[in-house]
Amino acid sequence: MSAKRIDGKAIAADLRAGIALAVDEIEETHRFAPGLAVVLVGDDPASQVYVGAKHKATLEVGMRSLEHRLPADTPEGALLDLVRQLNADDGVDGILVQLPLPGHIDATKVLDAIAPAKDVDGFHATNAGLLATGRPALVPCTPAGAMRLVRAALPDLAGKHAVIVGRSNIVGKPMAQLLLAADCTVTVAHSKTRDLASVVRLGDIVVAAVGRPEMVKGDWIKPGAVVIDVGINRLPAPDGGKGRLVGDVDFAAAEKVAGAITPVPGGVGPMTIACLLANTLQAAKARRGIA
Repeated sequence: MSAKRIDGKAIAADLRAGIALAVDEIEETHRFAPGLAVVLVGDDPASQVYVGAKHKATLEVGMRSLEHRLPADTPEGALLDLVRQLNADDGVDGILVQLPLPGHIDATKVLDAIAPAKDVDGFHATNAGLLATGRPALVPCTPAGAMRLVRAALPDLAGKHAVIVGRSNIVGKPMAQLLLAADCTVTVAHSKTRDLASVVRLGDIVVAAVGRPEMVKGDWIKPGAVVIDVGINRLPAPDGGKGRLVGDVDFAAAEKVAGAITPVPGGVGPMTIACLLANTLQAAKARRGIA
């Protein structure tokens, strides 16, 4: 048995195409294009790549991309002032402050300063609380994308046992809330979980989000399970070259057991930016009362 590969690139492309059509309709009917402001502090290479990809994707769906690139020594107060200005700018529908921030800046303070209605990363405590209580919210992009991949492989989730490996505020906890809302039985496992392998074997759905390369082994997977690998880790090359990207799941082994599985790369990754655009569209419509 070989698992079906869940094609995140194709599903993300379909989502972006739908967003582009909605943006065209908004421009034609309401005479504006949603605007996404992305703030990058410093010159972290990975962050620069992410911000560049977000900029390109934003323009491709017809939204306005508003970039703010600040030096690494930007004072915390100056960053907070910029966030307040973006909150007050009616032409900005979504605000994203790229993480990680330099060590002298309190990331929690900055994220809490973003207006919840423009918090397209879904990290503000208000949006986290709305999600936890089952009310409409801007949902963190990676779990939102992962949830779309789960549904693509398994449309009827009611009563399924989902095991999430990882309890971060960015992925693990919001993923649990989304799966609970879909009537799954949810177990959140983490570094202190005893006999993790046995816990993972219970999952009809397994979501791995721990940031440890190939930690989840193939014999941990229940036969036929849907496996969503959120991890992205670069293993060093023996010759000192660029190395290769792997997930948190031992893909080669798990593919032989699972019913469906996401590859790395090409699984969850493309969904994150697509869901960022979906959140920006949602925020723009909600702020203006557009159905």
